[in-house]
Amino acid sequence: MYRRPITFTDYDGNQVTENFEFNLSKAELVEMEAEYPGGMQAMIQRITKERDGKAIVSVIKDIILRSYGERSLDGRRFVKNEDMREKFSQTDAYSELFMELAMNPDKTAEFINNIIPKIPDAPKPVE
Repeated sequence: MYRRPITFTDYDGNQVTENFEFNLSKAELVEMEAEYPGGMQAMIQRITKERDGKAIVSVIKDIILRSYGERSLDGRRFVKNEDMREKFSQTDAYSELFMELAMNPDKTAEFINNIIPKIPDAPKPVE
């Protein structure tokens, strides 16, 4: 699990810094690898090389929202659902994170490397 502070301005005009949590389970990572042609890493490298803005935006949004969740009080579950994703996507915290990742490939790679599970056969970190 990756806990990341995000500073944003709320809708009352207050600057706020909150911690948000992101994680992809082993199963979710395998699902994503299967969904993207050639695997997630190959697809990210391809769209970055081709500077395919539309695809880059789509992938960044997918990765952020698919990995966003909240740890259960007992620490045994990382709860994610469509309602939580929608609520998070409606915050300026999401917007700040999205813009940071969309504008900086190094930050995108850092984010991805922090949310993927540390397993021996996992895809190599994004470069």
